[in-house]
Amino acid sequence: MPRRLTRVSGDIPRAACQVLPMRHLAILPVFLTLLAAPAFADPARIVAAEAVPSGAGWRVSITLEHGDTGWDDYADGWRVELADGTVIDTRPLAHPHVNEQPFTRSLSGVAVPGDTGTVFIRARTSTTGWGETRHRLPLN
Repeated sequence: MPRRLTRVSGDIPRAACQVLPMRHLAILPVFLTLLAAPAFADPARIVAAEAVPSGAGWRVSITLEHGDTGWDDYADGWRVELADGTVIDTRPLAHPHVNEQPFTRSLSGVAVPGDTGTVFIRARTSTTGWGETRHRLPLN
């Protein structure tokens, strides 16, 4: 038997007025925020990279660019990886660089296995974590 609709006012059926139960409206702002977050997230971009032999290891210098806005969203590190993803060293960045873009930071004493001809650099931000893209850095 078909469901009978009662009229609220005019020609609008009561069922049409109950599209979303009121209890679900409370979570709507949270849901919309979660949907919008990836759209505003911007990964740190590696602009330049250099590796120079130094003592018993390598001195790696990386230039990053990111839309740092302050402590809530900033490039907070980069790491040196082997081709298989093994992390061989990490350079944390202790504070935002809002007015210093792009910026370069170095890490000395990076112990790269002797048979390695290329390493990869991956950047991190405080909001998105480790980026998906890696920068290829040949060791000359």
